[in-house]
Formats: sequence, structure tokens, C-alpha cells
Amino acid sequence: MEKIIAFAGSNSSKSINFQLVKYTVSLIEGLSVDTLDMSEMPFPIYSEDEERKEGFKNALVELVNDIQDSDGLVISVNEHNGNMSAYFKNLIDWMSRFNRNFLEGKKIFLMSTSEGKFGASKSLEATSLLLPRFGGEVITTFSLPSYSKHFSASDLKITDEALSKEHQDKLNQFLEA
Repeated sequence: MEKIIAFAGSNSSKSINFQLVKYTVSLIEGLSVDTLDMSEMPFPIYSEDEERKEGFKNALVELVNDIQDSDGLVISVNEHNGNMSAYFKNLIDWMSRFNRNFLEGKKIFLMSTSEGKFGASKSLEATSLLLPRFGGEVITTFSLPSYSKHFSASDLKITDEALSKEHQDKLNQFLEA
């Protein structure tokens, strides 16, 4: 693996999942990593009418091209009402309309976090079932529960020793794939 694209499935400027992504990529050495801030990439809600009328935004085309030029992805998904966020689902809808197999051959380290004790595990599960439909291979997953209890945003690190080790082991598994 030489090139990795990393982002959160959230468009919030205060995304805790983006914090987890930034921490994760800080542990990757010797590879090209492009970290994307999705709060800077708004997309309209997908509809066939919108696609016919406006086509595909340059930002979307560039994102799909960047993904296709990469070897792997680090993604952390947030959870809204027990599922992936509408933003992330919408992003998947747009990318899959542009290229149905936009994840073809991509290895994925899929993560999630939330303030709750389940760490957005329902969104993580739903996303891990969805991404292979577009050609991606989810190598491993990691869920960080109780974000404020187990993560220091100021130090950008997982503070719980067991969770930190689990995260590092999963990251290593992804990088070795």
C-alpha cells in the first residue's frame, strides 16, 4: 500500500469522527496520506432530477478520482438514530451514480466513534455491509465508545490503554493487507 485517502463520514466542522481519523493517520509512517475534511464538501441531496439537471460536481468527480488512485481508505462514520448519517449515505449515493464500482480494489479500515457506550457500532455495521457492494474490501473495523471518556482531543490520542492497543493492532492489520 502506497497511497491512502482518509476522511470522516460527517460534514460537521466539529466532527469527533474526523478527530479519530486525524489521530489514526498520525500513526501512519512512510505512506502518502491525503486527509479530507468533508465539512468543506457539501453535496445536494441526491435525486435523479438533480443529476439530470446539474450533473456531477467537480468536487465529486475529483473525490472519486482520488479514491480510485489510492490503494486504501481510512474512514470513520458517525451515527444518527442508529444508522449512518444522511450526509455519508448521500455521498455514497452520488459516488455510486458517477461510478458504480468506485471502491473497486480498495482496502478499507472502517472506524466509528460516538459519545455513547456503543461507539456508533450500528452505523459501523451498516457501513461495513454497504461498502463491499461498490467493490471495497473492509479489512477491519474499530469502534471507540464514549469518545470524551476515551479520547483526548487536545492531545489527539486514545487515552484508554486497551482501546489504544486494539486500535493500533487494527491499523497494523489494515496496513499489512
